[in-house]
Formats: sequence, structure tokens, C-alpha cells
Amino acid sequence: MQFHLSFPVPTLSPGIQYDQELLLMGSCFAEEIGEKLAEHRFNTLINPHGILYNPLSITQALTSYLDGKIYTEEDLFQHQDAWNSWDHHSRFSDLSPEATLAHINTMQTAAIAAIERADWLILTLGSAHTYVRKENNRLVGNCHKVPATHFYKRLLTVDEIVTALDNFMHRLFFRNRKINILFTVSPVRYVRDGVVENNLSKAILLQSVHHLVNKFNRLFYFPAYELVIDDLRDYRFYKEDLVHPNELAVNYVWEQVVKACISPESQELLHHIAAINRAASHRPFNPESPQHQQFLHTYAAKVKELMARHPELNWGDMASRFV
Repeated sequence: MQFHLSFPVPTLSPGIQYDQELLLMGSCFAEEIGEKLAEHRFNTLINPHGILYNPLSITQALTSYLDGKIYTEEDLFQHQDAWNSWDHHSRFSDLSPEATLAHINTMQTAAIAAIERADWLILTLGSAHTYVRKENNRLVGNCHKVPATHFYKRLLTVDEIVTALDNFMHRLFFRNRKINILFTVSPVRYVRDGVVENNLSKAILLQSVHHLVNKFNRLFYFPAYELVIDDLRDYRFYKEDLVHPNELAVNYVWEQVVKACISPESQELLHHIAAINRAASHRPFNPESPQHQQFLHTYAAKVKELMARHPELNWGDMASRFV
């Protein structure tokens, strides 16, 4: 007896390869998958603006990279002792404008370079709900806990989303002729907007994405939303808040990403790195035992071999973890 609905996930052609550069933007689910890619030594830049949920804020951030924008103190505001940017996640906020700008522009500079070189842009759209400042009708990427009375809440239309992304992509493809774009819709359920409202929001995002994917050859869709909502389809796969997919769900989606999105030759290397990652996280009962010392020696040799074969990868502190 079958207790869940499984479905085939189309394979990307061409698939993502280790010698490529990846830029990931969007919701917190983009960070979950981005961290998995980085953990497996892919060349990634994840959310240079921090977590962004709605497609217009994501598009504005991406456009700022094409424009080569560098932020100044005029782009900041102060709230509850912190200096913030309406365009950025609160992870960039700090107690002085200089500190905030230093963090913002370090990532901005990296993103300006990355968007010119990237082979893949992976966009995870979270919500079609947006917040607009009443003061000047300006869309914000983050409200920074400023009282809700300062904002209008608005639901984007399919036409607005398609137009914004379409205009951006025409500019992007002119500047970076090799880049491919992989869209996903976040399976995180934004129930603070209301259950019905969340479903309407997701429907708008899905319709927008599929319209674009059907229009351009270099655009692809990965069904992260459907894998959690329709395949797993159980609150056991959510955290206690019943909103965010838990570690088991994220790992399940990651397995499908590997199978469908990573090129076969890169999958082989990925599995070797995954085995080394598991070994590095092993906590021995007796670290001084001969058996554990042999274990360390074996995996140190494997890391050394992989590093010699793939010097182009960012191995970080991998070798030191087996000393």
C-alpha cells in the first residue's frame, strides 16, 4: 500500500558542475539549500542582501548588482539604536552607520563581481505579499520591526512579477551570456498572512515562474514546493512552528536536488565529499584509541588525494579536521 504521492523530478540539462559559480537569492529555504551546496564545496555566494521573500525585492537587489551600486549613509535609517537598510535583511544592521555600510558593501562588491561571472542564478521565491512605506510608497525588503502602521501591505500580481523579472533578465543575459536561472518556490508556509492568503500567494508565484520558464530557454524550475507539500505532505516534516520544513524534509529535498540538478560527473565527487563530511562530524568514544587514529589517518589521506585532484575547490579547514 502506498501512503504518499511521489512524482518524477525532471533532470536539468545541463546540470550544475563543480567548476561553475553559483549565486543564490531569496527566502530562508534558499539558504538551507545554499548551505548544503557550500558544505559540499560548490563555489557559492548566498543571499548578498540577506534573506528576501518577495520577487520584487529580489529583483531590485539583483538590479543593484548590475548597476554596480555602492550603498551610502543616505540609504540607511536608524531604528531602536540600530542602523538599517530597507533593502537588506537585519543581519546587516549594526550600531553605527559605518559598521552597517561596511558589511553591506563587502557583500555588494562580491555580488557585483559574481553576477558577471555566475554560471547559475538560483532564485527561491517565498511570498507575493509585500510591504510598502506609507511615507514614500517605496517597497521594502525588510520591515526591521518598525510598527506595521508605517506600511501598506500589498499582494503582487502575476503581471508585476513577470514584468520585473523579465526586464531584469534581458539586462542580465546581455551582460552574462552563459548564465542559467533555476527557479524554486519556497515550501515555507507563511501562515502569518493567513492560510488562504498564503496559498493564494504561492499560486501567484508558481504562475509567474512557469510563465517565465516557458518563455526562455535558459530558465528551469525545481519543484521544492511540491516535494514538501505534495510528496512528503505531513506535519512530521515541519518544525514545531508547523511552518518551516525540518531537517528531515530539507535533507529529502537536497537528495532530489543532487539527483536532478547536479551533473553526473559532479555527483560522483559530491558523494566522496559527503562521505568525508560525515567522517569529519564523527565523535569518537575514545579519541586516543589506535582505531580512531587509524580512522583519522585514512580520511586525512582521502582529503589529501581529493585536494590534489581538485585544487580549484575551496577546501577550507577540511584537512585540519583529521589531524
